[in-house]
Amino acid sequence: MESSLHPKLQEVTDRIIKRSKDSRAAYLEVTASMRPDGPVRAGLHAGNQAHAYAGCALKDKTALLGAKWPNVGIVTSYNDMLSAHAPYAGYPEIIKTAARKSGATAQVAGGVPAMCDGVTQGTDGMELSLFSRDVIAMGTAIALSHNTYDAGLYLGICDKIVPGLLIGALQFGHVPAIFVPAGPMPSGLPNKEKVRIRQLFAEGKIGREDLLKAEMESYHSQGTCTFYGTANSNQMLMEVGGLHIPGAAFVNPGLGLRTALTEAATSRATEITAMTDSYIPIADVISEKTIVNMIVGLMATGGSTNHALHIPAIAKAAGIIVDWNDFDAISKVVPLLTKVYPNGDKDVNHFHAAGGMGYLIRELLDAGLLHEDVMTVMGQGLRAYTQEPVMDGDKVIWRDAPTKSLDAEILTTPDEPFRPDGGLTVLTGSLGRSVIKSSAVRRKHHRVTAPAAVFDSQYDMLTAFHAGELDKDAVVVVRFQGPSANGMPELHKLTPSLGVLQDKGFNVALVTDGRMSGASGKVPAAIHVTPEAAHGGPLAKVKDGDMITLDATTGQLLIDIDPEAFAARTPDPYKPNQKRIGFGRDIFKTFRTQCHSAETGAGIF
Repeated sequence: MESSLHPKLQEVTDRIIKRSKDSRAAYLEVTASMRPDGPVRAGLHAGNQAHAYAGCALKDKTALLGAKWPNVGIVTSYNDMLSAHAPYAGYPEIIKTAARKSGATAQVAGGVPAMCDGVTQGTDGMELSLFSRDVIAMGTAIALSHNTYDAGLYLGICDKIVPGLLIGALQFGHVPAIFVPAGPMPSGLPNKEKVRIRQLFAEGKIGREDLLKAEMESYHSQGTCTFYGTANSNQMLMEVGGLHIPGAAFVNPGLGLRTALTEAATSRATEITAMTDSYIPIADVISEKTIVNMIVGLMATGGSTNHALHIPAIAKAAGIIVDWNDFDAISKVVPLLTKVYPNGDKDVNHFHAAGGMGYLIRELLDAGLLHEDVMTVMGQGLRAYTQEPVMDGDKVIWRDAPTKSLDAEILTTPDEPFRPDGGLTVLTGSLGRSVIKSSAVRRKHHRVTAPAAVFDSQYDMLTAFHAGELDKDAVVVVRFQGPSANGMPELHKLTPSLGVLQDKGFNVALVTDGRMSGASGKVPAAIHVTPEAAHGGPLAKVKDGDMITLDATTGQLLIDIDPEAFAARTPDPYKPNQKRIGFGRDIFKTFRTQCHSAETGAGIF
């Protein structure tokens, strides 16, 4: 059943198209000028080609030199420290074998770094996290710069990796691209129990040995972490954005279906090169309508707040300009259809079993909440993504996704949503602009008015907590955490302590120009505040005891001070802690001085 698009979504789409007219046209003009005529490698001289194929297997070398076979470039973020990326170790051989069966060759074009925010959370390494996205984008561009690839397969899952790969791929807009996930790990310790144990540790009621045992039971095997944070939000975006093979997002590693989907992605990549009549460059897939669909998916699933940074950066790479007003307008009309931790108790495996992406996309399409007339890597509109893959003997086939949710506590319909609006709210007011993951916060905590408790680092805040100085109503302000200050680290380490205060009955909230990760939880947190404090933003003027109101119902972030008196205050200067230098942060100085605001993606491009 097809429905006409919701008028508000059409309005937002139209204004994005209008706003982006010149930049999008310039991007598409460059893309069109780079379209190859035949195999891309034909444009290289003999010496260039010899270097490109010297390390190939003889049968591939013969094909590359003599036949008009397409050559598929693999950009991988494999390492065996990330559970999510460890499965990629064997993917190149799977892809090369599948390519040969499809009359093509494949090469690993390059590798990009992949750091784990779960490992670096609350440590010095987290200050490199956000900027790793732009490093990955540059690494992707370097991999593709050899100009020998007729299509690209991108192996990545986690937080900054997928956005970085996509930004890099879009610099080669004429090259077809398919993203290849590896899937989530099987379910481990229930999320509710994990949160309980973390809070007990924060209160000093259990030791580190008990905490480590619980964490190991939660993160226990290869695959993506199973909560609905940035990594799994990435996979949702790639499906809604038409860059996956349909249904690829949440199939566990190690299954025959997982391998079959990787083989199918390889085969499809060979079918959409400029050497065929079915050419689909990535520039045609990522359009203004696709970006709107991504934002819709984010709202309908209560996805990661990090995508308030990543989606503007991705859009910009394709010549498309979006801002938080677009997010806010879409959030107001897109209902929340999933309850996956931290929005609920269950994880992405339960979501997938209840109907998954195929069910979700069909419900949104039928309700007029997604653009159906978009290009995808399948060469069809988004309706192709209402199907799910299954094995039929030794091959993969697709069937219609369930027409009814198999668990109404996890996955519902637009007629009976978990809440009538989306999972992300934009806050504005005298303290600037910010976002909050309102879907993860109970309604009774959507409005907090309390005195400010101001800190210039997360470590100072935790010291005060352990000293009992925060056992009171408080809006905790952690400032000088923006991209220009220290790289905009996630402050998720604060969640257990703030949760303890909330459970004691105190009215508490967090306000910061830093990030709070895709796992933003039950405590209201106004994050990504812009202008950031390091640029003299309003947070730099806040003092202990100032009354602050965070209101997710009205979309306000206010300080209760006479505006003229507040404007007259001198901002506190950013004072980098000279004891905390090194650790790789010094070589990212250019990133900190050149990066854009949070609302425009917090990147350097």
